[in-house]
Amino acid sequence: MMKIKCLIVDDEELAIDVIAEYVKRIDYLELVGSSNNAVDAMALLNQHKVDLLFLDIQMPGLTGLQMLRNLSDRPEVILTTAYSEYALEGYELQALDYLIKPISFERFIKAINRFFKIRQSQIQLPEAETNKSTSDAFIFVKSEKMMVKVVLSEICYIESLRNYVSIFLKDGKVIKTMNTITNIEEKLPETQFLRVHRSFVIAIDKIDSYTSGSFKINKQIIPLGRLYKDNVRAKLEHLSIE
Repeated sequence: MMKIKCLIVDDEELAIDVIAEYVKRIDYLELVGSSNNAVDAMALLNQHKVDLLFLDIQMPGLTGLQMLRNLSDRPEVILTTAYSEYALEGYELQALDYLIKPISFERFIKAINRFFKIRQSQIQLPEAETNKSTSDAFIFVKSEKMMVKVVLSEICYIESLRNYVSIFLKDGKVIKTMNTITNIEEKLPETQFLRVHRSFVIAIDKIDSYTSGSFKINKQIIPLGRLYKDNVRAKLEHLSIE
């Protein structure tokens, strides 16, 4: 997986330390540098390839927003500040996200997931192996710093949690990965898997029973989201006899 190269620009050393520590916790992020002022940061952007910029707004001399206006070929930008009143201007400048200090790790993860949604090509999963029979098809997902093979026929359901996605297998094993459920869903065959909720994808052949509002798989009750009902009904109609 390609490393996402990050640059931190903030005039507060503590703020740099906090974000740098968060970056270190996520294996596919790489910190290429930091700066306490916008002028030096612009020089760093010319020296290094940067995919993601964490940019403070209130800095002496050149502010973060002024710097942003002067960047022609800029990376994705996540603004960081203690002042919420700059949010509208930040979004007008097409900042990816806006983090209010003190920044929690949970909120940081949400911003990173937003980045990956936009840049899915950076974390693209390999397509399910189509040269194999259906029972042998597989994908690889990153889990605990390793690329783990997941055989599609072993998957019961997939659940999106706050900071990660859990893949539940029929032998009871659970694989956790720092990815998005949408990114994983796109790699799964539509004939075998079904998105039933913003937080759940299920394997159709693992459904034990279902009602108008939920599914039961291996004693686990999985909700059917209102926005997914029509699509689910259409997909399952040819399999149902009433």
